[in-house]
Amino acid sequence: MDIGTLVGMIAGLGLIFGSIAFGGAIGGFFDVPSVLMVGGGTVAITFIMFPAGVVLRSFKVGMKAFFAKGRDAAALIELMVSLAEKARKESLVALEKVQVDDPFIKKGVQLVADGTEEGLVRAVLDTEISFMRRRHFQGQGVFKGMGTMAPAMGMIGTLVGLVQMLQNLDDPSSIGPAMAVALLTTFYGAVLANVIFLPMAKKLEERSAEESLYMEIAMEGVVSIMHGEHPTIVREKLLAFLAPALREGKG
Repeated sequence: MDIGTLVGMIAGLGLIFGSIAFGGAIGGFFDVPSVLMVGGGTVAITFIMFPAGVVLRSFKVGMKAFFAKGRDAAALIELMVSLAEKARKESLVALEKVQVDDPFIKKGVQLVADGTEEGLVRAVLDTEISFMRRRHFQGQGVFKGMGTMAPAMGMIGTLVGLVQMLQNLDDPSSIGPAMAVALLTTFYGAVLANVIFLPMAKKLEERSAEESLYMEIAMEGVVSIMHGEHPTIVREKLLAFLAPALREGKG
């Protein structure tokens, strides 16, 4: 679990509603019709913006903001170095017997062991990376879309509330409560967009970038092994993908 995402979201919502509680009765900030208009309306518009399958898949993708398989680039580099050592000591064909859990790396190693040309190896692996990014981009797009639509639905709800309030100006005592309810939809839209949807879209973008880097390191390692490069050279080449602070103590 990504504790940062969970703690950040709970802290953000907690600070908002905690501040409300200190200022007065928090019950006045809950209104079922406003919740339905903003929450339900945002989801409904999202189904207009994107195919139904993409929207439904995006909710599963969204869980990656909370749960994600860690990508240890340093461990990957050591794996590629060990494969390079095996290939130099034995042969590229010997890589067929190596057990690799990651499907992407396994595919690359198999292509090398089969004697595939470099151009084709890069093309196959580049295609994998490209479509991975595309799938992730769709999921990010759904949450960005929801982050855009939530405030818009909040504004629509506010306008509806103002119209209803103006229709009952003959009762001055109802103007204050009606105005408060009208503004709640704008409040809900802003909270949903800026505390939930847009931050989740950004976290998913970071997850995608992390996975892309991991796959690019693997691809470069596979090509280096194909060329028969010395394991030390392979390590130094792949360490170049990491930030300087992460290179210390490696190799």
